[in-house]
Amino acid sequence: MDSSDLAYAGLARQADLVAAGEVSARELVDVCLSRIEVIDPTVNAYRVVFAERARVEADQADARRRAGAGERPLLGVPVAIKDDVDVAGEVTAFGTDAHGPPVTSDAEVVRRLRQAGAIILGKTNVPELTILPFTETPTYGKTRNPWDLQRTPGGSSGGSGAAVAAGMAGAALGSDGAGSIRIPAGCCGLFGLKPQRGRVPMAPVEDGWRGLTVLGPITRTVADTARFFDAVKDGGPSFAEAAARVPGRLRIAVSTKVPPPLTVKVAPEQLQAVQDTAALLRGLGHDVVERDPEYGMAFVSVLARYLRGIHDAADAMPHPERLSRLTRGYARLGSRIPVAAVARARAAEAGDRERLNRVFADGFDVMVTPTFTRGQLRIGEYEGRGVQWTLNGTGRWVPHLGAFNHTGQPAAAVPAGFASDGLPLSVQLVGRPDDEPTLLSLAAQMEAERPWADRRPAHAP
Repeated sequence: MDSSDLAYAGLARQADLVAAGEVSARELVDVCLSRIEVIDPTVNAYRVVFAERARVEADQADARRRAGAGERPLLGVPVAIKDDVDVAGEVTAFGTDAHGPPVTSDAEVVRRLRQAGAIILGKTNVPELTILPFTETPTYGKTRNPWDLQRTPGGSSGGSGAAVAAGMAGAALGSDGAGSIRIPAGCCGLFGLKPQRGRVPMAPVEDGWRGLTVLGPITRTVADTARFFDAVKDGGPSFAEAAARVPGRLRIAVSTKVPPPLTVKVAPEQLQAVQDTAALLRGLGHDVVERDPEYGMAFVSVLARYLRGIHDAADAMPHPERLSRLTRGYARLGSRIPVAAVARARAAEAGDRERLNRVFADGFDVMVTPTFTRGQLRIGEYEGRGVQWTLNGTGRWVPHLGAFNHTGQPAAAVPAGFASDGLPLSVQLVGRPDDEPTLLSLAAQMEAERPWADRRPAHAP
C-alpha cells in the first residue's frame, strides 16, 4: 500500500492494519505529518500540529502492539481534535486570540481516545467561538476545501473536515451545536453523524450552547464513525455491529420542506441529490414516501439557545476585547435574548420533539432532508458583512439541521454524489431518538451501493 492509499484508508482500516502488524503506527503518523507539511500551508486545516509528541506516541503504540498489551481498538491511529476541545498542555483557542492559558487536563473524550490507543495529531481550526458554518478568522486565517480552494470546508468543525478530506488524519473529532459536524462532512464529501444528546461525554464543558452541542467524529466511511463512537461513547449497543448489519426493509420519509419562518428555496442540484437518494433507497427495497415533518417554530427556539450561547461563550473569554467585530456583534445580539426566553425555548423542547417525531410515530424509521439549500459557500463570501446579513444568509444555507440539536436526536450527513462543479453533494438522514444504529446500518448500505470514500480531492492527491 503506497502512502496515499494509506492516508486515505480511514480510521477503521488503519486500525486493522496496525493491529495486524502490516503497518506500524510510526509509519502511519509519518505519512500524515508529511501530508500536513505539503498540503496544510494551502488548506489551513490545523491550528497546531503535535509532530514530535505524535512520533513518540506512535513508537509507544508500536511497542504496545509487539508486547500484546491488551486490546486497544484505535491503537496507533492518528486523529485530529477540534480546537474547542481540551488537549492537556495546549490552549483551547476557539479560533481566537481571546483565549486563556494552556489547559492542564484532557477533555474526557480525548482521554477516552488516548485510552483506545489513538494518537492525537493536532488541533484543527474553527471559526471564532465556533459561531459560523464556515471557517475563517482574523487570527488563524481561512480554512479551505481540498475539493476547491475557493470554497469553504464548512464549519464550525471546518478544520476537522478539511483534515480528513485531504488525508491528513484518519478521523477528526468535531462538535455540533446547529450542524457543525454535518456541515463540514457535507461540504467535504465525508460522513458525519451527530449523535443523540448525552451519547458522548462533554466534560469539562457543561451545557454547551444552552444544551444544543454534542461531540462526534467526521470520517471517510460509516465504519470509521462506528469504530470511533464505540471507543468514546457511554454504553449502549455496538455501533460497529450496527454498521456491519444490513437493515431490514425500512419506511423512509423524504422532505425538502424548509422549516418556518424561513422561506428560502432549495437549489436544483440539492433537490436532485435528495431525489437521487430517494431513488437509491427505493432500489435497495425500502418503502420511500414524501412526508413533511411538523417543524412548528423550533427554528426560533434554536436561535434563542444559539445566540444566548454565543453571549455566554464571549463573556467567558479571558480577553473579550480581542474578539473580532463580527463576534462581538453576535455576542451583543445574544445579550438581548433574556434568560427567561432561553428557559421558554428549552421548555418548548419536549413539545417540539413530540411534534417533529410524529413522522416516526406514524411508522417511519428514517427521514431524509437536504443538508444544504445551495452549494458550498465561497471563501470570503461574508467577509466584512455585519451580524444580521451573516446570520440571515448562513441560516438560509443550512435551515434543516438545527432543529435536531434542539430535539437532541441523531442525524447524519451522507455523501450524495457530486454537483456539476465537481464539489460533493450531501443529504441528511434523521433518526428516531436514541436510534443511531438504524442510521449507521442504512448509511452503510447506501455507501456499499454508492461508494464515496474512493474519491479524492484535486488539491490533496
